[in-house]
Amino acid sequence: MTRLRRLFGFVFLLPAIGMALCACSGSPPQALGTLEYDRITLPAPAAERIVAIDARDGERVKAGQMLVRLDPAHTRAALAAAEAQAQRQNELLRELVAGPRKEDIASARANLSAAQADARQARAQYDRLRPMAAKGYVSASDLDRARAAAGSADGRTEAARAALDELLHGTRPEQIAQAQATLAAAQAQATAERVLLGKLDVVAPRAGVVDNIPYKLGDQAPVGAPLAILLVGDAPYARIYVPEPQRANVHVGDAVRVFVDGRRQSLQGRVRLVRSEPVFTPYYALIGDDAARLSYIAEVALGEDAANLPAGLPLHVELDGGAR
Repeated sequence: MTRLRRLFGFVFLLPAIGMALCACSGSPPQALGTLEYDRITLPAPAAERIVAIDARDGERVKAGQMLVRLDPAHTRAALAAAEAQAQRQNELLRELVAGPRKEDIASARANLSAAQADARQARAQYDRLRPMAAKGYVSASDLDRARAAAGSADGRTEAARAALDELLHGTRPEQIAQAQATLAAAQAQATAERVLLGKLDVVAPRAGVVDNIPYKLGDQAPVGAPLAILLVGDAPYARIYVPEPQRANVHVGDAVRVFVDGRRQSLQGRVRLVRSEPVFTPYYALIGDDAARLSYIAEVALGEDAANLPAGLPLHVELDGGAR
């Protein structure tokens, strides 16, 4: 019975002995994380149907390689309409710059001559009726109509003269400026449609690996939805969570050792970023020992020896305040 008690007592002491040995060994503090690549999201430039998918998930692509194609029919029609509008505005501007045609000026002169002749006739008729009205041979209403006809004829003469003067003076500078602005707006719209048409062929901006193509052939993604997600970069980086007690000892430029699960050799890395804002439990809700629950996201740049490692692998980093 005594032996059993001693045996059970020894078993219960094993965890405490292990913890003591770990404490005595002086192993450096660690931060956990995963391997990550820089991600590039290629959004849909227009809500058009997908007519071709030229890449698949996990495929390594080169810069400029076609990934997804959208139906260009609607955008081509809009481009044609914008170009036609720009051409129309350009012709209107040319017409204003050239000024009135000599035939228009000749027609305006003829209209002025005809108006002047009508005015002379109306004035002569009024002058004839005025003495007759004084003797009572013509009624007052007939004289009033003759006076009104003479005044109307004079008005038409002035309008014809003003129309001729407008043609002789040519186009106003303000009209030309307005036409130029309208033409510039139409040309800008055509350029925008042309750029949009080019974006319907979604290509890889950088060499990398296709992480995901969310939509399928025939889908119509909304504007801004991700059509393709790429993992780019010569090598992955380690995204780690630095515990709050170790935050003061971690600085940008520190050299650290990175241990990736499933790989025996450690990787050499250098801290390239440490976030100033904590994650997990908000700082304003913590007091006392609870502050240890805070963590800070940090990124560790890795070298070429990590180039072939996939994203998502778990890892841990030794935080020993390495040399900068």
